[in-house]
Amino acid sequence: MKLEGTQQYAAFLQEIKSRIYEAQSNALKSVNKQLVALYWDIGRQIVEKQKNEKWGDSVIEKLAIDLQHGFPGIKGFSARNLWKMRDLYLSHSDNEKLQTLLAEISWSHNIAILEKCKDTLEREFYIRMTRKYNWSYRLLLNHIDNQTYEKTLLGQTNFDATLPAEIKEQAALVVKDEYTFDFLELGNGFSERQLENALVARVEEFLQEMGGIFANIGRQYRLEIDDKEYFIDILLYHRTLRCLVAVELKIGEFIPEYVGKMQFYLSALDDNVRIPGENPSIGIILCKAKSKMTVEYALRDSHKPIGVAMYNVVKKLPKELRDLLPSAEQIAKLIGKIE
Repeated sequence: MKLEGTQQYAAFLQEIKSRIYEAQSNALKSVNKQLVALYWDIGRQIVEKQKNEKWGDSVIEKLAIDLQHGFPGIKGFSARNLWKMRDLYLSHSDNEKLQTLLAEISWSHNIAILEKCKDTLEREFYIRMTRKYNWSYRLLLNHIDNQTYEKTLLGQTNFDATLPAEIKEQAALVVKDEYTFDFLELGNGFSERQLENALVARVEEFLQEMGGIFANIGRQYRLEIDDKEYFIDILLYHRTLRCLVAVELKIGEFIPEYVGKMQFYLSALDDNVRIPGENPSIGIILCKAKSKMTVEYALRDSHKPIGVAMYNVVKKLPKELRDLLPSAEQIAKLIGKIE
């Protein structure tokens, strides 16, 4: 029997390839866990020797020289990296929750979070998000620089009142207070259509900035109601929440009327596009600027799940957002939902 070109063989080949990819991925994860565990233990032993034996900082320089001599060609035992092992242990030795999470991401990711984030909850947020969305090292740095932690916690939505209990806290992670589309090449005075064109042209970066687990359904998504046509700027699908996400782009400041239009779109999507088993559709209104109080009033009595956010097309100096964050208990509850 000739196998080449048959559907059965093609399916069999794809199945074998999938198993190989899965095995490779699991092997890499296993190696990473062992490496992080090793570095953690080295850091622990350095700290204990310095504390119990009163060894000074010079032990790290000597240990680095001897380890590199004993294991020539193996990277990771420089004095600089040994200091990082020590610092990681000192920072997380009293936090069992973080200790269990460290091995879920790479050593370089752990060190970036350790050095750039000083708050324990902020570190947990970035560790969990890196694991959940498989952020690359560069993408992690971009999210930290763009203050994704603060902007996620400050996102303005009405999800608590409009979504089922089992998904509302996960959905709160979908809408940030502000997005940075610094990958776009737009000058001043761009139109909504130009913004839409630019985002669609760079759809991969757009989806990463939106959260990384969206699938792109299409732009100018057509709805027909009573023989009239209506078009949603961008329609996405959130793979984890299993729901459609309508995105409307506005080049000016948020006005309350936008909520009514979005409610109309979401009702139409739920009745005509959503399939059995999917959760209620969500709307995101992206504006150039917004008044926090105006958004709160506009969303208060809305019966459809909607979030309002701002965007920038150039990276700006970070805002001082710390004083606006919710309580530590509320933050911990939200972060705990990032599985």
